[in-house]
Amino acid sequence: MTNAKNYALRLQSSIMEELRKVVQEEGTTINQFINVAVAEKLAAIRTESYFKERAAKGDRAAFRRILDKAGTEEPRSGDELP
Repeated sequence: MTNAKNYALRLQSSIMEELRKVVQEEGTTINQFINVAVAEKLAAIRTESYFKERAAKGDRAAFRRILDKAGTEEPRSGDELP
């Protein structure tokens, strides 16, 4: 048994109507659909926060030093930028 909590959710009637269509097409339940949608949104928010934190720790001078070591070879066929 899961440690689920209940939350009364009010959706606009147009959203609920569309949701019912989608879950029927997908062969799932409204509850499962909402759980997955919330999990996806939370993952997106956490991912954005993670990359913002990583970017804040970035060292531009170190980045430039790495780029300065890069070769001057022309791109291989198919690797060119447009």
